[in-house]
Amino acid sequence: MKIQSIETFTQGNLSIVRVRTDDGAEGYGQIAPFNADISATVLHRQIAPHALGADATDLDGLSERCIERNHKFPWSYVCRALGGVDTALWDLRGKLEGKSVCELLGGQPRPFPAYGSSMRRDITPEAEAERLARLKDSHGFRAFKIRVGDVCSHDLDKWPGRTEALVPTVRKAIGDETALLVDGNSCYTPKRAIEVGRILEDNNGCHFEEPCPYWELEWTAEVAEALDVPVAGGEQDVDLAQWRRMIAMPAVDIVQPDICYVGGLTRALRVAAMAEKAGMPCVPHSANLSMVTVFTLHMLGAIANAGPYLEFSIEPSRWTDGLYTPALEAKDGNVAIPDGPGWGVTINPDWLERAEYHISECD
Repeated sequence: MKIQSIETFTQGNLSIVRVRTDDGAEGYGQIAPFNADISATVLHRQIAPHALGADATDLDGLSERCIERNHKFPWSYVCRALGGVDTALWDLRGKLEGKSVCELLGGQPRPFPAYGSSMRRDITPEAEAERLARLKDSHGFRAFKIRVGDVCSHDLDKWPGRTEALVPTVRKAIGDETALLVDGNSCYTPKRAIEVGRILEDNNGCHFEEPCPYWELEWTAEVAEALDVPVAGGEQDVDLAQWRRMIAMPAVDIVQPDICYVGGLTRALRVAAMAEKAGMPCVPHSANLSMVTVFTLHMLGAIANAGPYLEFSIEPSRWTDGLYTPALEAKDGNVAIPDGPGWGVTINPDWLERAEYHISECD
């Protein structure tokens, strides 16, 4: 069964990929969100030549070949493009076998606990606390993640004193029984990260994500060594050799590969396996309600070292509305792993019809 064609459907932040084989089987995947038009161009120019005509069932071989043949163009866009093809091939395999991807991996579709993930830093501590408490009541969330500091800001807060007020204010509002996670988005030097980590420890926090610039592994390792609260990271990292270094140091306590960034489910599973061997949990990054959260649910439902929660965005995202059915919903603090064949969701035909279309195919 050979890959006959690879199609992309691109609009706005998103690009959906459809792979078809020479015997008519097909599957749908997704390129990483944002600048998806660039990634789609990379797919057709730099991934498709190495994927067309290849064995559609040899996902490991395809991933290796596409990365090695693009050694002059390392990482981000090549991996984003590869992820679109890889996730489409997993969907294709599931449909051929009549199983969900979760079942293909040895898991069982079921409701999976989720943490409500805030993406906002433009909100006051009081307003953030109020909305999280409301979501706890309405959706049953038993965990939340909030944003501290500012993105890559060299120790600066969104405004002075926000973090010091935010963490205890949210803790009081959501109660001691609700897990509290924070994300620094590469904000801090080690000294300041440790100070913020102490605030989190004083407020029974359980997860400190990307406290230092993610490329500064030694800085992150210093913070992880100093704190009792587990340090998480890796969403931006796509080089498996870098992942081996991170885990061996160890730079983090919790690994967070993003399936769409790292090059697809096949490569994300390799990261999870490395982490499992080192005794580390895996909590993949899934910061929006595009297909990446569907992919992540299936992975979490199957891997042995799955962390306790799925990341589930609480922010409105009109750009993902209506992309696929059935839509994911948080109920009683859980999100159900889709149980149909492949990814278990259907891409909206109207969305595909409105998208910019390109195809690469065998002669």
